[in-house]
Amino acid sequence: MTRGNQRELARQKNAKKQSDMHKGKRNDGLSGAARKQRDAEIMQQKQKKANEKIDSKAK
Repeated sequence: MTRGNQRELARQKNAKKQSDMHKGKRNDGLSGAARKQRDAEIMQQKQKKANEKIDSKAK
């Protein structure tokens, strides 16, 4: 009653699960507040550009 293969499959499954959990993490060295501020500035620039595009089409 050896369970070597079952144990190996469980290890592989767990390794994949662990790597999937860390896949979406960012490592840009920013704190949560700094990241939020940076993202807000980026979104404001995008919105400004979209509004300018709409205004130019309206003219």
